[in-house]
Amino acid sequence: MKRNPMELAAIASAAVPGLAPRGVAGSPDDTADFDSAVLIDDAGKQWRVRSPKHVEASMRLETELVVLRAFSPAIRADLPFSVPAVAGTVRQGELTTFVYSHLPGSLRSIDALVADRTALADEIGRAMAGIHELPDSLVNNADLPSYTANEFRQRRLNELDQAATTGKIPSTLLRRWENALEDISLWRFAPTVVHGDLHEDNILIEAGRVRAVTGWTDLHIGDPADDFAWLIAANDAAFSDAVHTAYAASRPTRPDDHLLRRAALSAEFALAQWLVRGIASENSEMISEAEEMLSILTADILEQEAAAEEEALRASAAPHDDTDTSAIDIVPATHSAEGGADVNRLVQE
Repeated sequence: MKRNPMELAAIASAAVPGLAPRGVAGSPDDTADFDSAVLIDDAGKQWRVRSPKHVEASMRLETELVVLRAFSPAIRADLPFSVPAVAGTVRQGELTTFVYSHLPGSLRSIDALVADRTALADEIGRAMAGIHELPDSLVNNADLPSYTANEFRQRRLNELDQAATTGKIPSTLLRRWENALEDISLWRFAPTVVHGDLHEDNILIEAGRVRAVTGWTDLHIGDPADDFAWLIAANDAAFSDAVHTAYAASRPTRPDDHLLRRAALSAEFALAQWLVRGIASENSEMISEAEEMLSILTADILEQEAAAEEEALRASAAPHDDTDTSAIDIVPATHSAEGGADVNRLVQE
């Protein structure tokens, strides 16, 4: 059942004794999983409410509660941004609604972040480095997933097999993704703590600084490239490169050379994951969105390959090997048709 912001405000008042909202507005979130709102109290402080739409989403919030409790004062002090705390909960049947205490800053659209890249790219890069430098014990003590590089690659291969069984993935994409996943050199990375749901709707900005990072439901140890997928989906290479440069400068060890290529693969593969999810939930709208974007992505890739082959012929370079599509730069389609979902939103969800 969908809850509107006013209903969420009433739930928040029940969850946090003494909380008297004076203003409420909807908040961006994973629309398939949560209803969300931001409340303003008498002191001008903001409170976020997240209400799950189904049991799996409620379990994700329960996991986040464990994660946030694992952020000790020492760990929080080492981070270049604030992390939320759960102020109260309300259980309704099998679902639990969570209220999060005030955090500074406000959300910016991806377009606004890109437009202000000079001020914000370094900040975002440093924030991402801070996440990836979190101690492994934070994940392990919370009994959350942990993958080696090869385990992560195999997991993605299994997901590709599952997507292929739908019969709805274009052969161009299946071949492209399979080639990339079988190229072992791409998957030689040092696993780190990964946020797992990083995008602009979970980053709070104030005065040119990243003040807080929210949405810790999918924390795990795995491929740091996954936290870059939303940047690739923004389709602004200068912005993603600037963030990556700041990120690399803030890490004590140099990131692997293929991080951004795997991030692009993750941004593309989000479409297949969205399709599988739509089929599993029998959601015709999700399936239609995924199929449309897969079609657009396929067209973009074929155009890209044709242009590369033509350029190679003109330059009398080595013959183009059209069976090794993993060698081509992975650039996701980010535009959408009327009423459709773009890649960046699907990466978020």
